[in-house]
Amino acid sequence: MAENLSNRQLRVGQEVRKVIANAIENGEARSPEIAEAFITITNVIMSPDLKYATVYLTTLNGKNIGIILEQLTAEKWVFKKLVADKLRLRFTPEINFRVDDTFDEAEKINRLFNDPKVKADLEKTIEENEEVVS
Repeated sequence: MAENLSNRQLRVGQEVRKVIANAIENGEARSPEIAEAFITITNVIMSPDLKYATVYLTTLNGKNIGIILEQLTAEKWVFKKLVADKLRLRFTPEINFRVDDTFDEAEKINRLFNDPKVKADLEKTIEENEEVVS
């Protein structure tokens, strides 16, 4: 997701994540879909100038992720105001919500490794490598 972030970007990202997560947990968003969902803010990536925050999130079992993403985007002004109030930054970052698909990708890789054809290929490759070494 992110490479070569400065310490400042990482620290500000974590603070923004805390503010948004607390706001969702405390029901500060007006949408009932947000209030009823189990939302996890997995990461916040700040732009180098700290003017943009990309908030990555997931829901329990990926339920209603599209609707929740729409609602969060529609109410991002609430989160922007909270970030402005709680964090003393020169600029209040523009907040963009994105679905974190890291867990889906990890699950896909696990399924591939557990596929009998892939297991057979891996075992065959290991045996070939052992023959080359000996």
